[in-house]
Amino acid sequence: MISAQDLPRISDCLSYLYTERSRIEQDGGTIAIVDDDGRTPVPCASIATLILGPGTTVTHAAVKTLTSHGCAIVWAGEQAIRTYASTTSKARNTHLLQAQAQQWANRRSRLAVARRMYDKRFPGEDISRLTMQQLRGREGARMRSAYRAAADEAGVYWTNRSYKKGQWERTDPPNRALSAANSCLYGICHAAITSLGCSPGLGFIHTGNALSFVHDIADLYKTKITIPIAFKVTAGRHYRPESAVRRSCREAFRHTRLLEQIVRDIQVLLDPETTNPDEAASLGDVTFLWDPTTGLVNGAVNHAETEEAR
Repeated sequence: MISAQDLPRISDCLSYLYTERSRIEQDGGTIAIVDDDGRTPVPCASIATLILGPGTTVTHAAVKTLTSHGCAIVWAGEQAIRTYASTTSKARNTHLLQAQAQQWANRRSRLAVARRMYDKRFPGEDISRLTMQQLRGREGARMRSAYRAAADEAGVYWTNRSYKKGQWERTDPPNRALSAANSCLYGICHAAITSLGCSPGLGFIHTGNALSFVHDIADLYKTKITIPIAFKVTAGRHYRPESAVRRSCREAFRHTRLLEQIVRDIQVLLDPETTNPDEAASLGDVTFLWDPTTGLVNGAVNHAETEEAR
């Protein structure tokens, strides 16, 4: 498992910060956001991901500072609705990435991880005899029930989940709010995954997309966080519901300590047999050589660090 020293770095951070039509610059050992309201210093060591909306520019020095503090950077569309590109954060070692790849590459272990994901969504239910097709069907029914329950509680008219790419303004308010909330959730899951050194693309339920594992992890929290928020915001008839959704999500992520939960859930999903959370602490960011017989061999030189030291 990941070193305990790494946990506070991601799990104790603020969830995310969104900015658009601004310039991100280096400001000493941190960054500053410059816009029409002036210059705002941002302690980048305390945020997990910085989401850059349209009209935003960022300097080379600012990107270097952000990544050195383990802050992921996401380039998104207006109102952070769609994610177009992102950086990867600096992880101390590849322990979880190797566990993810090993579990993913074997059909039996991949199925076991997928079942553990479904098991978290159906606490107290015996799903050991259900096929993946049956699990998907039960998950679909659970999501429809969650949408209906949240809509009824908020007093919002609801038909079905629907979103057509390129027709955002023609989408009804509940679906727009859901998409905005899920976009925030995807961003924070992406930040946690990359900060742990895992691959966003190696999904166990979802597949074929560069963010498949992000979708896997995000689905664990939608019914408890983003779905209720989306319908509550819709009921409030806000002038800019997307902004209200982002603010509500940020507060909910902080209140529920979602980042900490994501970190621990990923560890349990990928490496459930490990009992020592400090197992990787002794490895730090040391580079080893691989051997088919002994596994790890000391003596590798990290040329990147050598060049940087010069």
